[in-house]
Amino acid sequence: SWTQFHNPLIVLPALSPSPKVRGTHPECSVILQLQKREAECLERIRRESQSPALPGQEGCPTDWDGLSCWPALPLGQSRAVACPDIPNVFKKSEGLIQRNCTEWGWSLPSPPYHSSCQLETLSSNNDTEAKARGTPGCGDLHFVTMKVLYTCGYSTSLAALLLAIGIFSCFRKLHCTRNSIHIHFFTSFILRGTAVFIKDSVLFSDESIDHCTMSTVTCKAAISFFQYSVLANFYWLLVEGLYLQTLLLLTFTCDRSYTWGYILMGWGVPMVIVGVWVLTRLHYDDHGCWDDYSSLYWWVIKAPILLAIFVNFLIFLNVTRMLAQKIRCPDLSQTHKQQYMRLTKSTLLLIPLFGVHYVVFALFPEHVGVDARLYFELVLGSYQGFLVALLYCFLNGEVQAEIRRSWGKWQRSMESNVFNLATQDFTA
Repeated sequence: SWTQFHNPLIVLPALSPSPKVRGTHPECSVILQLQKREAECLERIRRESQSPALPGQEGCPTDWDGLSCWPALPLGQSRAVACPDIPNVFKKSEGLIQRNCTEWGWSLPSPPYHSSCQLETLSSNNDTEAKARGTPGCGDLHFVTMKVLYTCGYSTSLAALLLAIGIFSCFRKLHCTRNSIHIHFFTSFILRGTAVFIKDSVLFSDESIDHCTMSTVTCKAAISFFQYSVLANFYWLLVEGLYLQTLLLLTFTCDRSYTWGYILMGWGVPMVIVGVWVLTRLHYDDHGCWDDYSSLYWWVIKAPILLAIFVNFLIFLNVTRMLAQKIRCPDLSQTHKQQYMRLTKSTLLLIPLFGVHYVVFALFPEHVGVDARLYFELVLGSYQGFLVALLYCFLNGEVQAEIRRSWGKWQRSMESNVFNLATQDFTA
């Protein structure tokens, strides 16, 4: 292991990144980069060990000291190397480190790394954990608080979404293509919240695990399920936009033949994308737990999400244009105008709400704006399901009217039963 040596990193802060920023944290990048360099050096040592040494060629074999790979050197000679190019550990400097090949093997690096190379602090303005390091344990408290917030958010969203699905399913008059699409959209949010809880339980339940190097089938499956739920969430939002535009184009002519196409887009396309991503990671980048967003293969997931958001934005502009034209039409009745407004206000609000911040963050590297990303994705994002249930179900006039009608019918039924019982008692 790269940690088992006369540790030149002993002067550095402990490399123990918070699990919540595991995919983008610079400390994990340092560890993974060092492990890659160590693997290359050990492979070089293995190849040299298979070649027998010739007489008179005694010396020091290739050696890995934890930061640099020192090539084989004849006895009595020395070698100097520049400071390792490791971002977030050493600043760019022209310092040299020297080691001698002696009868007892390689000498220690002279001068030591921390003396010859200028250290670069691991913290940054965008590192939320570093901001809290002024007080011992404050960084952990920061993420514990954040976990409580997004746990409450996802729990609230799950409860609201399940109730909304129950309402749409129980009332016969609410059974239509539009509400069927809403139910699928709600289900994608339920999957997303469930995936977050599963990912937390698999990756971060045991604090003794090295979160940077964890690589198990279970954790990779949890990350894959999470990516699928996120993709399905964005693509069902795209289906909502497409369906709204179809309604406006066809002037409320509802064609059920489109339903299976919407289902294939909402659930099938994300499944294909995640399948391609999983195969790509297995063949070309099967390292860690697949949640390193700095990987080039992350674009297999990121590009389709950006495409869905971009198409939704175009739909947003087109629907706004169409709505403005229809409302200004003098031949349109007031009833139809109200119907257009009722159908569009929820989706027109959700499209920019769910996509703008993702597009903004996509324009910057993953290590930029970590604090803002965490709050948007974990805290504010956890309440999106509740907001969707509120807009599409609880504040829907049609749903409210049906609930009031059913409640009134139930009350009249109860009153009738009470009257019948009282009449039976009187006649008896």
